[in-house]
Amino acid sequence: MRNNNRWQPLLGGLVLAISATSALAAASAAEVAKLGQSLTPSGAEAGANAAGTIPAWAGRKAYRDEQFKIRYEDLQALRKNGPEAVVTAIAPKGMAYGDKPRFVITKANAAQYAAQLTAGHRALLEQAPDFQMRVYASQRGAFNPPEVDAAIRDNASKASLEGSDKPSGARLGIPFPIPQSGAEVIWNHKLKFRGSGVRRYNNEVIVARDGSFQLARIVEDVKLKYGDPLAPAPLSEGLILYYLQEVLSPKRIAGQLLLVHESTDQTEGGRSAWIYNPGLGRTRRAPNVGYDNPKASADGLMFNDQTDMYNGALDRYSWKLLGKKEIYIPYNAARLLAPDASYEKLIRKGSLNPEFTRYELHRVWVVEATLKPGIRHSFRKRVFYVDEDSWSIAAVDCYDDRDQLWRFQEAHLTSFPFVPATTGSPEVHYDLQSGRYFVTASYSGDDYPDFGARFEDAYFRPQTLASRKLRK
Repeated sequence: MRNNNRWQPLLGGLVLAISATSALAAASAAEVAKLGQSLTPSGAEAGANAAGTIPAWAGRKAYRDEQFKIRYEDLQALRKNGPEAVVTAIAPKGMAYGDKPRFVITKANAAQYAAQLTAGHRALLEQAPDFQMRVYASQRGAFNPPEVDAAIRDNASKASLEGSDKPSGARLGIPFPIPQSGAEVIWNHKLKFRGSGVRRYNNEVIVARDGSFQLARIVEDVKLKYGDPLAPAPLSEGLILYYLQEVLSPKRIAGQLLLVHESTDQTEGGRSAWIYNPGLGRTRRAPNVGYDNPKASADGLMFNDQTDMYNGALDRYSWKLLGKKEIYIPYNAARLLAPDASYEKLIRKGSLNPEFTRYELHRVWVVEATLKPGIRHSFRKRVFYVDEDSWSIAAVDCYDDRDQLWRFQEAHLTSFPFVPATTGSPEVHYDLQSGRYFVTASYSGDDYPDFGARFEDAYFRPQTLASRKLRK
């Protein structure tokens, strides 16, 4: 199964390694005309790769008609029918519960596939005792609603990015389907369509070097202001989303609330965030919820700007677009969402249990972020691997100030056709130097996300934070 993959040229004759330092011109009319033709409506290459190991994009056609009728209550009820029913409800037509992998990448044969592996996956194969990558036939089912596709087409000729943190001209969906810089690719991830609102459980697991673990349970409410097809907020308003979370356990921090008003440009005023501490009985501003300030619940294994693989301001890095590669990434991870994927079964020493994970070969945009001279951050360099179909960040190699690979992130991507949205659940943050890891954005054992949740703006006012209870 060897594939002598080389870097692919950027679309439209763009030059490799363009830095986001000034506003770039929008896509030309000729480039925009490719959307929905040689390119998908979101800007991915529509066709298969030359080797036939990556299929042509299928989009909505990848799913059965009944999958689009599933609602929140239906998905909860399917738990009672076992893991096969859940996988069948979510997965593309070409995937089934109990599928056998085409092949398995292990420490013993990793060199054979090195060209299609991230640095982080190569490190895990070398040092995690049970880690392996079970590779299945690739499925390309990520798609958007028609109204979002139409908006993306408009964005292609109208959206622009000043510096790294001032996007403008987009109204809904990804702003840069034909990207010209690394920063534009990251903004596509940040602004991709995920529905208009969601309530979800976000369980977090701290895993020690010996495989023992501690579990925290969090519930979140999110209103996606920019991403709401019914009333999209233009980028000129500067507000992307509202986010509210409540900690349910452990007991020592239960009842703590975090509220975030996520904006586009956070380079001057920082992030607008508030914390309510039930022990103190008051709400206070939380100015340090950003950059490499440690995430409070992660025991030092994750920084705040690693949430959702990357979030917040981009200004501390120079962003370089390296082009595309064919890489094995976690994809169509419905097996991880099945009711039998308990933490007792899933968590293993050094890595997740490979019986529940699925890897596929996909084309990804590769973006390198290098810390600017004189600027402080715990990561000197990051390399992002961004799925071309969904614009979701699938993996990140994170390097320390000695240019040594320190941490590695992977998001197990799943497309939910009834939203439609593609998102990572769970996200795993590996500390390759300590042997510990952190799992977040997981809801094993709790309800599935309610993608139909709707919230009024007033629900996210900091003045009423102390009165909020998200738990059911």
